Amino acid sequence: MTTIENHTDLGQAPGLLDTGRSEAGVFGAVADWTSSTDHKRIGRMYLGGAAVSFIGAAVVAILLGVERISPDRVWLPVNSLTQMFAIERFGFTYLVLLPAVLGVALAIVPLQLGARSLALPRLAAAGFWAWVIGGGLAIYAVVKNGGPGGSAADYVDLFTLATVLLVLGLLAGVVSLATTILTTRAPGMNMRRVPFFTWSVLVASIGLIIALPVFLGDLLYVFIGHRHLGSVPNDLAGNRALDAWAGFGFTQPTTLLFVIPVLGFFADTVATATRERLRPRGAIFGAIGLMLVAVFATVVQWPVTIRSPFTGLSGGDKFRDLLPFALVHGLPALGCFLALVLTGQAIVRSRKVTAPVVFGLLASFLVLSSFVDSALLHIADAGLAHTTFEEGNWLAVVFAGVLATMGAYTYWSPKWSGRTLPTKFVLPLGLLAFVGAELASLSLMVAGFADQPGAVAPAKVFPTVQDGVDLAGNARDAVVNFDYSGPMGMWNLLNVAGVVLVLLAVLAFVALALRSGTAAGDDPWDGQTLEWATTSPAPAANFADVHIVKSAEPLLDLKPSNRSDA
Repeated sequence: MTTIENHTDLGQAPGLLDTGRSEAGVFGAVADWTSSTDHKRIGRMYLGGAAVSFIGAAVVAILLGVERISPDRVWLPVNSLTQMFAIERFGFTYLVLLPAVLGVALAIVPLQLGARSLALPRLAAAGFWAWVIGGGLAIYAVVKNGGPGGSAADYVDLFTLATVLLVLGLLAGVVSLATTILTTRAPGMNMRRVPFFTWSVLVASIGLIIALPVFLGDLLYVFIGHRHLGSVPNDLAGNRALDAWAGFGFTQPTTLLFVIPVLGFFADTVATATRERLRPRGAIFGAIGLMLVAVFATVVQWPVTIRSPFTGLSGGDKFRDLLPFALVHGLPALGCFLALVLTGQAIVRSRKVTAPVVFGLLASFLVLSSFVDSALLHIADAGLAHTTFEEGNWLAVVFAGVLATMGAYTYWSPKWSGRTLPTKFVLPLGLLAFVGAELASLSLMVAGFADQPGAVAPAKVFPTVQDGVDLAGNARDAVVNFDYSGPMGMWNLLNVAGVVLVLLAVLAFVALALRSGTAAGDDPWDGQTLEWATTSPAPAANFADVHIVKSAEPLLDLKPSNRSDA
């Protein structure tokens, strides 16, 4: 394969510190950005939108957490709880997590491939604006009492269609990425030689190309049933049908597909830090690929569970439960564990660590724990269905993506802005975000073991009951109508504290990225992959020359001390 030419945006891409003023003035600069097909700009616009969305979703999560601390005191209007839970779940999942990961991938993957452009760049650009418009309309619909559990029928329909538009936009970016990886690699770069991050993005892209259309189909099914037929099977109203039929798109294991690239990012940063050819390369590729098996749970649209009581089942029924459970939950968790261990052994051997490696390690640990917790959630005998355990598991997935995005910006900021961020400030923020993520997620999971109810409809985790699902009642019970022995207030207080810590870390990181940094050379990390072969910041066309790749570490081959082990 050879790189494709790009005849658009041939000027130098501005850095993050640019004022936005050009020869055409501020409006001209804005027009350049909004109409750009430069993949680096598209990716950074996704990152900016995700950062703003994170602040809003985190504030809502904090308000809901404060309400849960003391169920006998009501601070928020009870009728608003359903909408607030919807904004939190929708915002963190489709306005923060997936667009943040997608933004990093769009901005970096073509550079890693030695390509001068995205394949289908206009599709990716159109996808971004579809995401922006769809996200804005969806939030507006929820505010107007639409969305899951909403009682305004027209706005329930608006939320459904807005979510369809948003997901179509994200899917456009995913298709562009997958096509880029398959068709625009530099000469000599076969699939065994692509960087780890690019490989993980391809694996995640395949999963999303399979999963997101299933999600879209169910959204359209619910819309048509509610709008034109007045009902859907089982006589579920449209507000409840959204959760019962499309709820799998907002929970595990579907959301686990979004964070597969975290393991690829970790592997790339470890290879760079150790200055070694990371081995065994094929095994790490295979381990990351195993995580894709989780997509089967989305395809069947039915949680793969071990029924209760398991000991009371016949031998045949036990086998029928265990086999699909091991496939959908066991293999992805095993793949994540192997990818983490195989990559981590290079750190142990070399004892070389950088700030991006720390971000990648902590985010990968959150991803691994999320896979394991998702499996535990789907064991009925554990009694965790309908509790806050699922919400804690979901928050760990979201914060893993946030932490990895912070690490990715720390690592690749030279290619976007021409600057490196100061490690002495960045590293403490990463540690603070990790501590906050653990507090926020673990506290809710512990509360789940104590049977604190979650605001998630039962059909989302164990769809054994569909008739009579009352989302408004679920939301109300989750914050004002529960009681259990033990430090009830403490767990919810820790959850609030955790979200606050992550929010503070993200705000400080954004401020640092906007105002700090030192001029970077073309290869400040002494990297191994092709993004470090171009200037910092990278020009719109990425490379002046087409690079010929002879191994999986093309830049390492050019360094005299490493040519002998190519």
